[in-house]
Parts: sequence; structure tokens; C-alpha cells
Amino acid sequence: MRPENPASAKPLSSEKPKILLATRNRHKTVEIQTMLGEGVLVSDVTGMPHLPEVEETGVTFEENSKLKAEGISRHVSGIVLADDSGLEVDALGREPGVYSARYAGLDCNDEANTALVLKKMQGFPEEVRSARFRCVLAVAENGITLALFEGTIEGMLAHEVRGEGGFGYDPIFMPVGHEKTFGELSAEIKHGMSHRSRALKQFQEWWIARSS
Repeated sequence: MRPENPASAKPLSSEKPKILLATRNRHKTVEIQTMLGEGVLVSDVTGMPHLPEVEETGVTFEENSKLKAEGISRHVSGIVLADDSGLEVDALGREPGVYSARYAGLDCNDEANTALVLKKMQGFPEEVRSARFRCVLAVAENGITLALFEGTIEGMLAHEVRGEGGFGYDPIFMPVGHEKTFGELSAEIKHGMSHRSRALKQFQEWWIARSS
């Protein structure tokens, strides 16, 4: 946990906590809602055309998560949570990294991104297929970042798409200690170890301390 402006933190109300995610990725919203549980109301900016499209011009996950959280929080009241995450493949110089969502082009989809990674890794033996998922969460209010949280999960790349669960690169990523990909593992197992869940656990600890 790396608090940035603790003096700007305000006590939470006694009402059910609400968090707005600076995303229009419904998969991500559902996953975060599941991880945080029913005690929190999680929504995103889908269906809010008056809010800006924040351009991700940063070169790190930290920079992009702050840009999104701060950009949206200037237009709404309350806490805004932004996630920037992606896959780092060691043999590809840690690509796709911050370009994970648009690795195969600006208008690409998950399948195209995954196919491009597999194509570039074709013929690479097991010992050089190491990779990791990395996530940085930024919490902002009134255009100011309050805290940052980071989570990672190490693993290996499969040689082909396996499983239909999860989203993004999940069907080609095998976490350490497992022979199945995130696409094959149950959501319960994935949520217990994923990069996003690890960052969210830190966020929850910060949030509890902030509201006490």
C-alpha cells in the first residue's frame, strides 16, 4: 500500500458503501463486485456518456490507473477506483504490458490479443514461457489520488487457448502451482489468487482503516 494524500481522506458514511469503477469493461466490473462481496455496491461508467473517455497515455500500469481514477473523479462525487492491469511475458520483453487490452490493434478483441501472443511465442520451450499478470489499483476522489495498490501473480504461458472461463488472456495463463489455465480453473480458485484479488485485498484493508 502506498498512500499518497492521506490528509484528503474523509470518513465513509454509515450507508452501504458505493464504489464507481473508471471502466466500461463489464467483465472487470462483475469480477470486482464478486471479489468485494455483497456489502459493497460496485458500478462503472457504462451508460454515462457525459463522462470523458480517459486516454491511457501512461507508460506504466501505475500511471494509467491514476489517469483513469483522477480523470473520472473530477466529474463525480465519492470514491473512484481504477484498475490498470495486463500480462507481462518475459520472452517478449514483458510485452504486452500496458498495451495488453490493445495489443493486436485499437479495435481488437480478447481473442485477437491472445492469438498474437501465442503466435509470437510459437516454438518457445517451457523453460522460457514465464509470465505474470500485474494489476495496479488507484483510488481517487475530487481529482486526487488517495492511494495505490499493486498485485501480481506469476505463471507460465500455455501453448494454446484452454478453457472458456475468465476473460482477456486467462485461457493461456497457468498460475504457478497449477497445470490448468485461469480459463479452466473455477472462478473461486482464480479469485483467491489473482493479481486483481491481491490488489483488492490491500484496498479493502486501507478502506477499513480509513472508515474506522
